[in-house]
Amino acid sequence: MNVTLTKRAIEHLRRVQGNKHVKLIYDTDGCGCAVNGVPVLLLIDELDEHDVAIETNDVPIWMEKHQLIFFDDQMTLDVVDGAGCFQLKSPNQILNPRMSLVER
Repeated sequence: MNVTLTKRAIEHLRRVQGNKHVKLIYDTDGCGCAVNGVPVLLLIDELDEHDVAIETNDVPIWMEKHQLIFFDDQMTLDVVDGAGCFQLKSPNQILNPRMSLVER
């Protein structure tokens, strides 16, 4: 899996990351089913043993190994103009047009 970060995404992540790790999750809370969910970016203090590094062109992104199935092999992370959020897309689909970055 590879996530290409746009220049704007790199700048935004570097500005807010500090000493935290960036983690991409497939959040199913409140979605009614374990296969219905939404991609969310987290800023976390510590990684857990099931987290794997995703290939990127800059800022490291981590993901829980069992959630890889919910994402495409090639994705792009960009910033949404004027919205203060991210967009995650692939050549096949927009996975999340307004993805939050949540600090935990």
